[in-house]
This record gives sequence, structure tokens and C-alpha cells, in this order.
Amino acid sequence: MLIKTCYFALFLLFTLHLYGQKHTISGYVEDLETGERLIGASVYDAENPAHGTSSNVYGFYSLTIPEGEIKLTASFVGFNTIVQTIQHNKDTVINISLSSQIILDEVVVSSKRNEVEDVQISKIDIPIQTIKKMPTLMGETDVMKAIQLLPGVQSGTEGMSGIYVRGGGADQNLMLLDGVPVYNVNHLFGFFSVFNGDAISDVSLTKGGFPARYGGRLSSIIDIRMKEGNMYDYNADVSVGLIASRATIEGPIVKGKSSFIISARRTYLDVIAIPFEMLYNKIEKQDPFIAGYFFHDFNAKLNYKFSGKDRIYLSFYGGKDKAFAKFKSKDFSGNLTGEDKFNLNWGNFVTAFRWNHIFTPKLFLNTTATYTKFNYGIGQNNYSLWADPSSPTGEPYRNTSTSEYDSGIRDLALNCDFDWIINTNLQFKFGANAIRHYFNPGYSINSQSWGTTTADTTYGYTNIIGNEFATYLESEINIGKYIALNLGGRYAAYQINDTTFFSPEPRLSARFLINKKLSFKLAYSQMQQNIHLLANSTVGLPTEIWVPATKNVLPQKSTQYAGGVAFKLLNRLDITVEGFYKEMTNLVEYKEGQSLFFSFDDTEVDNAESWESKVEQGRGWSYGAEVFIQKNYGKLNAWLGYTLSWSNRQFETISFGQVFPSKFDRRHDISLNLSYKHNDKIDYGLTWVYSSGNNITVAGSQYLTLNGVSIYSNNESHYAGPIPAGYYGHRNNYQMPSNHRLDLGVNFHKEKPKGIRTWSISVYNAYCRLNPFYVDVYYNTLNGTTSLMQVSMFPIIPSVSYNFKFK
Repeated sequence: MLIKTCYFALFLLFTLHLYGQKHTISGYVEDLETGERLIGASVYDAENPAHGTSSNVYGFYSLTIPEGEIKLTASFVGFNTIVQTIQHNKDTVINISLSSQIILDEVVVSSKRNEVEDVQISKIDIPIQTIKKMPTLMGETDVMKAIQLLPGVQSGTEGMSGIYVRGGGADQNLMLLDGVPVYNVNHLFGFFSVFNGDAISDVSLTKGGFPARYGGRLSSIIDIRMKEGNMYDYNADVSVGLIASRATIEGPIVKGKSSFIISARRTYLDVIAIPFEMLYNKIEKQDPFIAGYFFHDFNAKLNYKFSGKDRIYLSFYGGKDKAFAKFKSKDFSGNLTGEDKFNLNWGNFVTAFRWNHIFTPKLFLNTTATYTKFNYGIGQNNYSLWADPSSPTGEPYRNTSTSEYDSGIRDLALNCDFDWIINTNLQFKFGANAIRHYFNPGYSINSQSWGTTTADTTYGYTNIIGNEFATYLESEINIGKYIALNLGGRYAAYQINDTTFFSPEPRLSARFLINKKLSFKLAYSQMQQNIHLLANSTVGLPTEIWVPATKNVLPQKSTQYAGGVAFKLLNRLDITVEGFYKEMTNLVEYKEGQSLFFSFDDTEVDNAESWESKVEQGRGWSYGAEVFIQKNYGKLNAWLGYTLSWSNRQFETISFGQVFPSKFDRRHDISLNLSYKHNDKIDYGLTWVYSSGNNITVAGSQYLTLNGVSIYSNNESHYAGPIPAGYYGHRNNYQMPSNHRLDLGVNFHKEKPKGIRTWSISVYNAYCRLNPFYVDVYYNTLNGTTSLMQVSMFPIIPSVSYNFKFK
């Protein structure tokens, strides 16, 4: 009923705006030097700034205003503002090219949106130039670590790239690379993200007040856009760091009409480790042991302008991580007696084909076909040889064991999205999308042989196909000078096996402008998520299973309320203060005693519902307040973020059905980021973070099995009576110590005849704070006491990297 009422109101407003002698100016806003389309550029009449708009994610703008002489003005972060005086008496196409600013003393670097006037709440844009100036871990620019510094975002374990937004889970963030979901964003076991900063042009985070065009996740939208490539000149960029190197090349295919960009990155930890392993084996006089790890990724993008109305794009990402180990054993005579091999690998493959078409100066279409895939596998191979006295030929007795495990998810999707800009007071976005999910919850193949006897076993879960369909309509309405609304809804259907779920999702954002420096905002949104992530909470590996919502494990749902104030102080500081409350239902947790890996009774491949029996669904809620202060001008640019929040969970059979805190229920999070441009040759960066500790589960009892193996337990699955006094066996019953650290960085630039050379020096954890990475339980069998031992991973870590950008 609410959505129908919204649509009726939109129809009335639309009819009220169909009058007056107005004409439309439309076109694209782009970088003068490269031809790159600029997202979020402001276009307006300087004589009447209320008559204004901004370019969409493809650089298209449409401005419908009364006829007469106007001063058409365009501006964008880090670019010179241009003003054109034109006689506006008919529909006109004007493509706008902006030139980069050379003098950077008064450049905005923190945001390209006017936070006070924008109707959108809980959204933050981060220019890639700002991210590249931040201190780095081991010389690697990391988009996800920059997002972790924003209010409302929690980083999980120190040094990891995972994020938890407003009390949500790691799986509740929609990570989009050029509009395509990426299911695993971690390299190096979570220490780095898969997003290569050299290939990225734009980064934004939305954590509340979700527009209707977004759906499928509960907590956040992280929209990352790749560069398009230089339309006019060839450029190359090479970086060498302590653990990885990167190379990027871009340029025109047909000058002014078509371009490309290719960027690649690889670590060389596996190569560096080889001589050290050989030396160690020689010193210790042990059998050969080889272990290593590496990751690589590759980004590419092509685009072609068919005409002023049509343009196509083809983008691609592929990445892989691999860890491996090999050990050979020999007897005293030097004869090979056995060999053990282990490997773990995971990776993403993402591609998108996009077509932009302008039907009219007011109607823009983007059609996208996408494919995304995430897969991980574990393999182990062992064999050993023994002398066999009974063999007439003297052949040794051979024992071989092989195990393989594989899991993943892949999607095929089609999206059609329209932008219909009626005038500066009314515009619509509407469209539809379809997704076909292919789930591989996991299967294992085991093979063993003893001499001439062989036994093969295959077990796991059946592959599952799910389908999602959605339509949406959203409108942005300006009512007079002071009130603006983003009103709309999304209607989705999800089909799995013989079950279909329908989901109406109303959305509303409102802005009340008090003056040019102060506004109040409110937002309401409902979301549904049709996929779940099953992961071990104690392991930092990509051992995760993506599974579909089913009739037994229902889709996750959330309702979020947000409100806040945005104001500008002294014309230098942009300040937002927001509060939120979020309710979540049908959240998924493993039952007590269950884990990611198979139980002994999971012995059939066609046991499609076995994983469903291992999980339980419950509810969660979170609430809190966030403060974000930005200094956007001058040589010194900064932001300060603070979050005060609570996040709780409740499941029927976990912790006796009582409420318990989520793992990342951290009361306080503070982040400070500074960048100072001393001159064209030197700039400095500083980051300081503080957060309350994560919550972990500490066992209440220890048992010894008959063979002497220790088992720690919360007793919850064994205890049926009242909770004993002094018993602390509940889920997430212990809060680890707080985290804080200081990161420092400096960049030295020098212009050379063939380009610009940059040396970057960073110090991670400058005052060497030993933050807890995890806490282990130690049980003293002599006196019966249990103690906790903190393990820290990151002391002070200096790093250096070299970059050369060719002209």
C-alpha cells in the first residue's frame, strides 16, 4: 500500500511540472586531458544556482531550465571551474571538458558532494588521490583500509581488509567493481584487498538511506569504478614495493573515440623465500622443505564511442591467491621415502559489458550484462614408500592419499537502468535486473591406495541454482527551496527450487535545508538479502561457503532508520552528525558444535540439505551515533571520524537463547587522517586509529578425551539446567584489549625528462603498539588454572616503494 501511495504521489508531482517554457541542456562532463568521464560533477546556472544538477556515474548530465541568457557553470574536485555565457532558447547538447588544477593550495580533496544540500544521507565519497596519499602497509595502496577509517565502519581484526558496517556482518556489504558484485575482496589472507588503486577512478560508501536502485545486501553499498583509459595520449605507470610490483598502461585505440587501460600486480614473496628456504634446509641438514605464497591480479577496460548518443564498455578483473608447501623425506641412504604436498588457492573473475544510450536530452539508458565468479580450493597429496620383503621384484610398498576440496559461487546478471531528468526539481531513476546464481556449497574428493588396493570417496553438497528478479522506481523531488525528497521503492522476487520469496522494499530520504550552511536529514529503508555466508569466526582464511536462502534458511531482512544534521563551519569544515537504528532478522550462525567443515555423517553428494541442518537463524539489532568532520581546503586536508555504537544478537539455542554481543560490538571507534602538501616535491600523510576490542568466546570448561586430547567447551550443548553462578560460557563473552596505532608516510616527487618519479616511505604502527590479533586459551594441567595469551602480529613495520609515471 505504501509503495502504491508513493507512486501516485510521484504521478501528481510529475503532472504539476509539465508546464513553463523550458529547454534542456545535456551532454557529458569529462577530463580535458584524458577524456575520462567525471562522476558527480556539478553543472548549474551561476545566475541561479538552484537551477543545477550533477553528472551521473557515466558522466551524463541534463539541465532543464527557463529560456534566456544563462551562465552555464561546471565544477569538479581538483579541476578548474569553467563558466560559459549562452543564449538558452532551445534544446542544446554541450559536452563539457574540465582541466586539472595546477596550483593545489585551495583544492577540495575530501568530497565532491555538497553534503548540506544533497538529499542523500550516510554516503561518503573518497577521491582516489586521497587514498594514495595515506600511509600504507608494506607499500600497497588499499581502498578497503581507507574505507575502514570512515565512521560507522569497523575493521574487524587488525591488519585485515574486512569491514563491518553499522553492526552488520561481513557478507552484508555489496562490493561493486564497475557495477559487478565481487564476492571475496581479500588478498594475502585478508591483509590486502583485491582493488588495485592504479586502476580505480572513484570510490563511494553508502551505509544508510539506500536509494531504490540498490538491493541484495543489508548493510552497505561500496561502489568502486575503474578508470576508462586516456583518449588522447599513451601513459604508463610502474611501481615497485617490498612485496609487490604494479604496472599500468593506458591510451587511445582510436584517438578521441576509443581507449583502453590495463593494470597488473603481483607479489614475489614466493620468489624471495626460495634462497632462505634452501639455506635453512642446508643449515638444519633436514629433508627439502619448500613453502610459498603469491597473489596476482589483472584489470582491463575498453570503451568505444559509436556516436554522441552511444558508447560501449568492456571491463574485466581477474585475481588469484595461492599458498603452497612441499616436503620430501629421505632415509639415511638418501633414498626418497615420501612426499607431502599442500596447496590453498582462491580468486575472483569479474567481467561486464555495458551500453550507454541517450534517447532524448532527458532520458539516459545504461544496459549491463555481467558475470562474476569466486572459487576456492584446498588440495593435499601424500605418499610414502616402505620396503616390502614379500615382493618378488623388490618393489617398495606404496601408500598414497589425495584430498581435494572445492567451493564457490558464480552469477550471470542483466541490468537495465534509466535516468529520466524532467527538470531541476524532478527526476526519476527506474529499471529492472535479473540474476542467476550458481552455488557450489562445497564438495570433497578423497582417494587412498595401499599397495594395489584403492578407495575413492566423494562427499559434499549438491550445486544449487537460484534466480533473483527486481524492479525499482526512485525519484528525487525538490519542493521549493528547502525540502528535497528521494522517494521510491523496490520490488524483488527470489526463486529457489520450488520456493519463491517476494520482497517489497520501500525507501525514503528527506532533506530539510535551513540555510546554505545547515540542513537536517531523515531516511528509512528496508532491505532483503537472499544469500548467506558461512565462515569460521576464528580463522582468517578464505574458507567460506556462500549458500542460498531456502525454505529452511530464510532470506535475511533489515529495516534501518537514520537521521542527522549536516553543516558547514567557518566555510572550512564540513561536519555531519548522524544517528541510526537497524533491525535484522533471519541472521545465520552455526549451531553449537558445528563448523564450516563436514561432519562425519555428511557422506553423500546429493545431501543438499545437510548444510542447512548445521545453522540456526536469529535476530540482531544495532544502534549508535557517528560524527564526521572534514577539512576540505588548503595545503592541510583532514578528516576525523568517531562512532559510538552497540550491536547485539539473539538465537534460540545459542547462549541459552539470551542476548549476546556481536563479535564486532565495539563501543568506540576513532580515526584521524591528515595529509599535508608541503610543496610540489613533498607531501606527508598521517593516520591514527583507536577502537574498543573485539569480542571472542572463551571456553568455560576443558575436557580431556580418552586419548588425552583437550577439548574446550561452553557446555551449552550439554547443559540443560539453570546457568551456574559464576559461569561465563556465553557466546562472545570476553572483550579483547583495545586497539590503537599511528601510521606515518611521506612522498618525494621529482620531475624527470620522461615523467615523474616518486619515492614513498611509510611506517605502519609507528609507536609499536602490540595490538591483539587473537587470544589463545592456555590450560595449566598442574594447577588447574586457565589463562589467556594475547598474540600480536604487527609491530612497527617500515616500508618503501618506488613509482615512475611516464609522460
